[in-house]
Amino acid sequence: MTDDAPELRASDADRERVAEVLRDALAEGRLDMAEFEERLDATYQARTYGELAPITRDLPVGSGASAPSVSMVKEPAERGSWAERITRGEGSSTWGVAVMSGFQRKGRWTVPKRFTCFTFWGGGEIDLREAYFADREVEINCVAIMGGVNIVVPPGVEVVVRGIGIMGGFDHREDGVPGEPGAPRVIVSGFAFWGGVGVERKPTRARRRREEREVDGPDRRMLGHGDLTHGWWHAQRRRDAE
Repeated sequence: MTDDAPELRASDADRERVAEVLRDALAEGRLDMAEFEERLDATYQARTYGELAPITRDLPVGSGASAPSVSMVKEPAERGSWAERITRGEGSSTWGVAVMSGFQRKGRWTVPKRFTCFTFWGGGEIDLREAYFADREVEINCVAIMGGVNIVVPPGVEVVVRGIGIMGGFDHREDGVPGEPGAPRVIVSGFAFWGGVGVERKPTRARRRREEREVDGPDRRMLGHGDLTHGWWHAQRRRDAE
């Protein structure tokens, strides 16, 4: 990490490079767990190069002794990248309620640092596949009483489940799946009583349509345009993907 222009803002990619150095140092025994956690927290809280520089100053990087380099030219985030989708701003919606009814949060909305929802004899759907995120780590707090909440996350997002269920439960299938570098972390917390909170991972609609087009080309050639089974098969695949 260079000391030049320490006031420049660091990117998510810069923070991830420093985090990787810390993970290597932990594996090599250069840091104990307490030091690793302290420095990792400081890494993800850092906003400038000047704040990142001291974190790895006493650690070798790979086979050399220089710290990870970062570009002084801040290029615009690639369209659709995680860096673009983490806005560091405010959420467009901070709560949802369903009492003998339902609520939805889907499409291009901004997830706040903490989103709270309550369901009673009702259900809620929180779809993050096309969402933006107010911070790299967001929390979705769910209270489900004789109701349910379903959370849909895209591939690459890390999910941590911390909810408690009494005669109900929280879905842990996606808990602990490693996230992509720079991707947000979603913490699912709360309480379920005679209810449940589900978490499932699905590709974005654009990615699914692209995959369907890639598959449909060979399918059409194999089945022929007059094959009546193709329409049913195609519809069934779309339903299964939902």
